[in-house]
Formats: sequence, structure tokens, C-alpha cells
Amino acid sequence: MEDMKSGSNLEKVLAKGDFAVTAEIGPPKGSDPNVIKRKGELLRGYADAFNVTDNQTAVTRMSSMAACAILQEMGLETVMQMTCRDRNRIALQSDVLGASAIGIKNILCLTGDHQSFGNHPSAKGVYDIDSVQLIQTLKIMREGRFLSGDRILSGANKIFIGAAANPYAEAYAGICRLEKKIRAGAEFIQTQSIFSIDGFEEWMKEVRSKNLHKKVHILAGITPLKSIVMAEHMKNRVPGTFIPEEVIVRMKNAKDPKKEGCKIALEVIEEVKNIDGVHGIHITAVFWEEIIPFLVKESGFLPRPKC
Repeated sequence: MEDMKSGSNLEKVLAKGDFAVTAEIGPPKGSDPNVIKRKGELLRGYADAFNVTDNQTAVTRMSSMAACAILQEMGLETVMQMTCRDRNRIALQSDVLGASAIGIKNILCLTGDHQSFGNHPSAKGVYDIDSVQLIQTLKIMREGRFLSGDRILSGANKIFIGAAANPYAEAYAGICRLEKKIRAGAEFIQTQSIFSIDGFEEWMKEVRSKNLHKKVHILAGITPLKSIVMAEHMKNRVPGTFIPEEVIVRMKNAKDPKKEGCKIALEVIEEVKNIDGVHGIHITAVFWEEIIPFLVKESGFLPRPKC
């Protein structure tokens, strides 16, 4: 097994060469810990680690760190998402220290959806640093220094560093940004939701041509659609999402949209798991976590590996 940076379960699964499964848990618009606990129990055993979003789509919710702490107490491994939208480099580094102190070993670095998409559109975006710089910051902290150059005086920040990627970005720009993230220190990538296999395969060809799949673990994003309204919203309003017209038509004509959305997701999983260089999947079932066990079972990903 390759040299462990964090010793997290997710890192071990990927290092062993097993096909990883991560899944997203959305925190509530409130402080009730039981919301998180119920979702955690529902998904126990169905993924190797669970992403907790950080004020997703710029909507105020329970903090990612607090929700991660609840899940960690339940014995579930988490991936804490961190966005640069709401905090400057001081607060971001402070949260990394806090995350390490409570046993969080995986962090996904994101720039964050613009505040205009959320429920406080007049809020001031911080964006002191971007996601590439945040990745670099985590790597520097893991080596025992703050971004300022000061030494971290106590405690090791053993973090497995993650980032996002958009397979449908303009070819050169998308690959260039992925390379920047890898150089900065990203060790696993969770992609935007995949609905066009052809587009994703083209991106993966470019990834393989530069041997990037040997430098970082790539997890393909999977999102089951619940309705035509959701499909059209994602197509028109969610940055980085590309949904082909044939998927829109299928959802529009479906007698049971949820069933059709699951069928599409399973088809995508079946395709991506056979693409060279893909090391796992990341399921984002937007506030529909109860469908995740079905997708994992039907895709033949049980039982999850023990590390």
C-alpha cells in the first residue's frame, strides 16, 4: 500500500486499488442533530466515506464540521467540504485545525457557488483564496506550517486532500485546472455529475494522455434525477452541469420520473466503472439520500471493502 497521508478509510480503499464509493449527506436548514443521525444510519455500510456539504448552493445550513462531528461520533467516516466563498485564509486554516482535532481525515476543497445563487444574495463573498490555493494550503499545513510560514506548534494535520473537477469544461481549460489542482496537492477528485458518457469518456482520454489518472484518484459524479423540474434546473441553473437533450426527453416522457432517474443513474454507473482511470464513484442524491442504498446494491458494490 502506498505511503498513507492520512490513514483514512477512503485513502486505504483507493490505495488498495478497490473501486471506491462516496456519498453525499446534506445538512439541514436547522440545528437538529437527529436529521444528520437518521441519514447516517440510513447510509451506514453503503459508502467508504460520506461527504458533508458546506452551505451548498450558498444556502445557509448546519456547518459541515458540526455535521461531520455527529457522523464521526456514529463511527462513520466523513469528507468535510470547505468552500472559499465564506471564509478568509485565517478562518479556513482554523477550521482545518478544528477538523483534525475531532478526527476528520478527508477534506474536499471547493471555491463555492456564488452567493447570488443562495438565500442571502446580497451577502459579501470572501474568496480570499481559491480552491487551488486552498489545496496548497492544506498540503503546507500537513507539512507542519501555516500559509504565513509560521510553524504549527502542536498536533499533526493528517488530511487526505480532495478537489472537484468538471469533465464538461472547455477541453484545454478543464484539463489545465485539473493539472493545477494535482500540482497543488490534490490526491482525490470528485467530478461534477455525469449524464453524458461520451463527453466524460473524451475527458478521461485527455486525462490518460497526460497520465493524470496515475497521479490522482478520480471518482465519477453520479446524481439520480427525481423529476423533469430537477433535470431542467440542473441543466440551466447549476454551474458545471451538462445534461444531454436525450436525458431531458427521457425524464419528460417518463411515467415514473424517479424510477427513470434511477435507471439513468445505474446506466451511467455501469459505463463509468469500466472506464480506465476511474477509481470510484461519488453519489450526490440531492436531499434524496434514501435512494443511495438502492443504487449501491443494484450496481454490485456491496459489501464495501474492510480496511
